[in-house]
Amino acid sequence: MAAKSDGTAVSLQNDIPPTCLPGLEKRSPQWRPVGKEYSLLDCSWTLCALLVFFSDGASDLWLAAEYYLIRDYRWFALTLIFIIIPSVVVQVLSFRWFAYDYSDANGSGTAAAALVAASNAESHFSTKDSDQRGAGRSAAVTGTRSNAQSCCRACVWLFQIVVHVLQLAQVWRYVHALYLGVQSRWRGDHEHKHFYWRMMFENADISMLRLLETFLKSAPQLVLQLSIMVQTGRVLPLQGLSASASLVSLGWMMASYQKALRDSRDDKLPMSYKSVVAHMLWHLFTVGARAMAFALFISIFQLYFGIFIVAHWCAMTFWIIQGETDFCMSKWEEIIYNMMVGIVYIFCWFSVREGPTRCRLLLYSLIVLGENVALTAVWYIYRDPRTSDFYAVVVVCVVACSYALGTFFMFVYNCLLHPDGPVSGAYFGCCGVQVGAVSDPCISSPTSVPPLDAVSSPPRTLQRTKGGESVQRDDIGDVFKMRTLKASRNAAPRLTPRTEGPVVRIDLPRKQYPAWDAHFIDRRLRKTILVLEGAAPVTPRIQYRCLGTPKEVMEYETTV
Repeated sequence: MAAKSDGTAVSLQNDIPPTCLPGLEKRSPQWRPVGKEYSLLDCSWTLCALLVFFSDGASDLWLAAEYYLIRDYRWFALTLIFIIIPSVVVQVLSFRWFAYDYSDANGSGTAAAALVAASNAESHFSTKDSDQRGAGRSAAVTGTRSNAQSCCRACVWLFQIVVHVLQLAQVWRYVHALYLGVQSRWRGDHEHKHFYWRMMFENADISMLRLLETFLKSAPQLVLQLSIMVQTGRVLPLQGLSASASLVSLGWMMASYQKALRDSRDDKLPMSYKSVVAHMLWHLFTVGARAMAFALFISIFQLYFGIFIVAHWCAMTFWIIQGETDFCMSKWEEIIYNMMVGIVYIFCWFSVREGPTRCRLLLYSLIVLGENVALTAVWYIYRDPRTSDFYAVVVVCVVACSYALGTFFMFVYNCLLHPDGPVSGAYFGCCGVQVGAVSDPCISSPTSVPPLDAVSSPPRTLQRTKGGESVQRDDIGDVFKMRTLKASRNAAPRLTPRTEGPVVRIDLPRKQYPAWDAHFIDRRLRKTILVLEGAAPVTPRIQYRCLGTPKEVMEYETTV
């Protein structure tokens, strides 16, 4: 399948095998077993995610009703605003995704081309002239659709409209992912892969929607309730429940997003649940300290707090843009994405670029530590005279201990529980110069690199190359390292990739981790993959564009 970043189909000549940039031959994707089994722990994780979602939303609504009953209309209005607006934004985005996925108008040509490729048992599949090839068949497919199918489609649309109006899109997507996961475990080999594809796509959607919601709703709600507690000098049970649920939701979604992203990448090892728990505690305590410092400062200086937040957001957004992220399919989507990540950076660290993160994470941690100290110190100096010294010291100690605990779990995750293995060596400089490096048994030698157009799925893709860079093995957690590899990975059997069956060719270089692969964020690619997966007798393979020369890289990146 060939696709430009603007979403239009283009032709791609595949007669001549692509030649990759220098350095790519030194690394091959890590061939994980095809079709990972959906486990009981995965099911429990989804159920716990539903529990976190309900506890966060219900506690906020209950607290808003409590404010209304005690006639505290100002806090009632603010609490309700941080519930309704983020929820509406997420529902609109979710329904837009559903409408695109479920409609035939945008994907009929591609889907028909995929069905033709599957039915004819073609060994390769591309979207070259797919719109022209499918145009003649789309009318026939539409004309033969039965009334029963039309009625079912109308019912599906009605059901989704009701679900989104009731603000329950996340619940439906969690339940759907749970259903797909269970089906992938119960069905046969081919159906198992098909349901696993769909479950991975659904998990990606849920992770992105919930991450957006938590930082638009839970994070402001947490700061608001903590500031109310500080200003009033008392803690209502519902206030404590709402703040705790918001904090847990933030920590949970940071870990859940990272887990879903790693599960979707065949070039990264998945996170164990011990790693997930450590990752969640890391962000839970650091975000808790950050929110507490915000609440203390805002209780004294509301206007200056607004200026501080805007300045911090602008600085973080500029830093992210300067890092040249590559998450989205177009330039303007990338800018909007960077602005949203700037909001995340107000509260916690979020890796958005491939490569060593030691200096970036250290710099961000020092900035946040300095800001927390400054905000807490200003509150301590200018606090209400009625506040006792003992109470003030206890509050300051809570902030300090929470941040210290978060830093401790950050080191536990990165040094002991990181998916790439524990730290066991010297690592000098911000550029990641290793001393005494050992070879990675999962990184093949040049002689063991598999053929470039032999990639298994789901989801199996080629490593992306960009510019003149060689692909690096560092990722979000590569801090103060060199890592040793787990012994179990030494014994992992080398899988021989298939060379038969349909190939979905994507005319884009593969996105580098920690970005999602293009077939996870480009919904047109999803449609083609799912249709081909369901119709083809064998699982399709995915092949990304492999740029040959630095000149071609420059020409490609200046025209896309």
